[in-house]
Amino acid sequence: MIKMNLPNRITLVRVFMIPVFVVLLMLKDILPYYNFIALAVFATASFTDFLDGHIARKYNLVTTFGKFMDPLADKILVSTALILLIEFDKIPAVVVAVILAREFIISGFRLIACDKGVVLAAGYLGKIKTFSQMLMCCFMLFTADPAYNKYLFFRIVDVLGFVFMVFALIMTVVSLVDYLWKNIDVLKDDKEKKSEQ
Repeated sequence: MIKMNLPNRITLVRVFMIPVFVVLLMLKDILPYYNFIALAVFATASFTDFLDGHIARKYNLVTTFGKFMDPLADKILVSTALILLIEFDKIPAVVVAVILAREFIISGFRLIACDKGVVLAAGYLGKIKTFSQMLMCCFMLFTADPAYNKYLFFRIVDVLGFVFMVFALIMTVVSLVDYLWKNIDVLKDDKEKKSEQ
């Protein structure tokens, strides 16, 4: 039976916030300040990523469900935001394609490792990547409504969104290379490992 402790419940809250976030952006034509409301939901959901992990580690409440669901919730949240931001012309589709490809590759690696009974923890660079992507999405959501483009402050935030997009893209590639390099043994067959020994 799945143990629903506090961190796991917070993770599930993040998952349930994703459809709310999507609906808010879909109501852009009828909901005033839709991008600010969607931003508030996304920022709150992103904060729960830090919160559930912090509580789980501090109070020794780490569970198998949490190890599986926490990174999955992050990927769904960020991927959903990125795909929707394409529609708002805030991010090029090719950038989103690179980011999503990275996540598929890492997920494949983890499935292979899991089949071999190996747990691959998220690396430090991966956490920086996730944080930069979330921050990038926050800047882009803030300026998602083109009606505000006439204001200087919003144009400055738009530039910051572009800067963080470049940084997030770099971290996506760098963290992928680092992850593959450190865990390349996962791809080796057991017979191959024995012959090397």
